[in-house]
Amino acid sequence: MLTKHYDYYPNRVSKSLTVPKTPLYHNLEVSAARFADHTAINYYGNGISYAQLKDETDAFAGYLQGKLGVQKGDPVLIFMQNSPQYVISFYGINRADAFVVPINPMLTSEELSFFIQDSNIKFAIVGQELYDRVEPLVASTTLEHIIVCAYSDYVPSSEFESLPNEVTAPRQVYDNEQTYYWMEALASGFEPKQIQEAGPDDLCVMPYTSGTTGRPKGCMHTNATVQANTVSAYNWVNITMDSVHLTTLPLFHVTGMLHSLHTPIYGGCTMIMMTRWDRELAAKLMEQYKISHWVTISTMLIDFLSNPNLSNYRISSLQVLAGGGAPLPEAVGKQLYEKTGLQFVEGYGLSETISHTHFNPPDRPKLQCLGIPAFDVDARIMDPATQSVLNQGETGEIIVHGPQVFTGYYHQEDNEDAFVEIDGKTFFRTGDMGRVDEEGYFFIVDRLKRMINASGYKVWPTEVESLLYNHPAIQQACVVGVPDPRRGETVKAFVILNDDAKGTINEEEIVEWSKEHMAAYKYPRFIEFRDSLPTTSSGKILWRKLQEEEKSNV
Repeated sequence: MLTKHYDYYPNRVSKSLTVPKTPLYHNLEVSAARFADHTAINYYGNGISYAQLKDETDAFAGYLQGKLGVQKGDPVLIFMQNSPQYVISFYGINRADAFVVPINPMLTSEELSFFIQDSNIKFAIVGQELYDRVEPLVASTTLEHIIVCAYSDYVPSSEFESLPNEVTAPRQVYDNEQTYYWMEALASGFEPKQIQEAGPDDLCVMPYTSGTTGRPKGCMHTNATVQANTVSAYNWVNITMDSVHLTTLPLFHVTGMLHSLHTPIYGGCTMIMMTRWDRELAAKLMEQYKISHWVTISTMLIDFLSNPNLSNYRISSLQVLAGGGAPLPEAVGKQLYEKTGLQFVEGYGLSETISHTHFNPPDRPKLQCLGIPAFDVDARIMDPATQSVLNQGETGEIIVHGPQVFTGYYHQEDNEDAFVEIDGKTFFRTGDMGRVDEEGYFFIVDRLKRMINASGYKVWPTEVESLLYNHPAIQQACVVGVPDPRRGETVKAFVILNDDAKGTINEEEIVEWSKEHMAAYKYPRFIEFRDSLPTTSSGKILWRKLQEEEKSNV
C-alpha cells in the first residue's frame, strides 16, 4: 500500500474514518433533531427547514409503503431534475427500505425503457415536464405506478419571471389510473413503518454507468458505501453546519448526489439549489447567499469564468471550489486563481465508487491532478496486461480498494473482469490509465479505451486537450482519434473559440500553433470549429459520440 501521500494529507484530519453503521436516512434524522429551524434547501427564494424536510420525507415514505406497497429492497426510479422533490424522494425511498435508481432526465422514452426493464422497476417519481416520456412505459415495461411532481409547488410566485419554464409550470392533471400526485401523497396521512429495517449492507442507490464503453450497468451501492464517501467528503474540506453549498450539478450523477446533497445533509448545511445551470444566476446566488462551497465540473466552471459580468458580483465568500469529471486545464486554473484567489481542488472517482476515491488536499492541490487517495483507500497503478503493480512514474491502469467501492454490477456476468485480487485485497479496475508522482499524487493519462494509436505512438487525448487550452483563442476542446490510411489513426480536435476570436482565426493557424507546442506525433492534424460540443447533463463532453461521427463519415 502506498503511504507517501500521508505527508500531504489535509491538516487536522485523521488518516482513517469509521463508517457509520446506519442507513442514509439517519443523517437527515440527526440533522433535523439538531438543527430543526436551520434552512436545509433554498429553492429560488423558498427556504425549507430541516424539520420540514424530515416531515415531508416521512410522509412520502409512508405513502410509498402504505399506499403503493413498496417493500424492502424494491428499486424505485427517480426521473427528474434538481428540486426539493428530488431530495425528499431520495431520503423517503431510503426510509421506506427501498433503493433509488437515479436516471438522467435527458433520456428519451425508448432509452428509459432499458433501465426500467433492466432493474425490474415498478415505481417511479417523475418531474411533470418528463411525464410524457414515462407514461407510455406503464403498458410496455414492468413499470406500474408513477408519482408526478411540479417543481412550481416549491417556488415563490414572486420569483417566476426569471426562471425556466419547467420550474414555473403549474401543476398538471393526467388521465391515468396509475398516476399519483406529489402534494396528495404528502397530505395523505400515511406514516412509515415504525422501525426502519434497512441496515448498512442493504442497497441504498444504484446509479448506472454512462455506457460510453458499452451497455450501461447498474452499480450496486449499500448504505455503508454511500456513508463512507459522505463522511469522507465532509471531513476532507472541513465542512461545518453553517457551510452554504451551491447545488448545480445534477443529483442523478454521483458527484452532485454525494457532494451537493448527501454531504450537506450529513452536516446540517444549507443547499442553494438550481434546477437548470445559469452562470449569471449562479453568480447572483453566490453573492446573495454567501456561498462557501461549490462542487462542480470543469465545463461548468469554464462557462462560469467566461461570463463577462462576473466581476460585477461579490463572490469572496467562496472558500472551497472543488470538482472532477475531467481534469481542469492548467490555463483555466490560472484564470480561476487570478479572478478569485482560489485554487481548484480536483478529485477523482466513478459511479462504481459513488464519487471520489482521490482528492487533492485543499491547502496543497496540484492542477490537472486526481489528488491523493482519500480515507482508507488503497490505490495502485497496475499493468493491465500482466496485472503486476507498477512503480512510481510508470503508466498503467488505476485500481482502487476502499470502503466506497460498490458491491458489484447488478448483473453478475458483468463482474468477472471488474475486479482483481492483489495482496489478499479485492481491487476495482477503473479502466483509467494513470501514474503516481514522487509525492504520492495520482495523475490521469486517459481512458484505457480512448488511447489513439498513431503510427504506433500512444496519443492520450486528455493531454492534447490540456495543451490546446493554452491557446488564448480556445474556450473548449475535445480530441478524438480518426481513421488515417497511413498512420492507422490520427488526431482531430473539435474546438469552441472564445467569442472575441471567432472570425479572426482559422483552422490552419490552430494546427500550426499545435506543431510548435506538441510533439510531432501528437499534434492534431485536423481542427473543426463548433459552436457547442455534445455533453452529458452532468457536463462531461461526449468524446465517443464525436469519434463515432467521424468513423461513420469514412
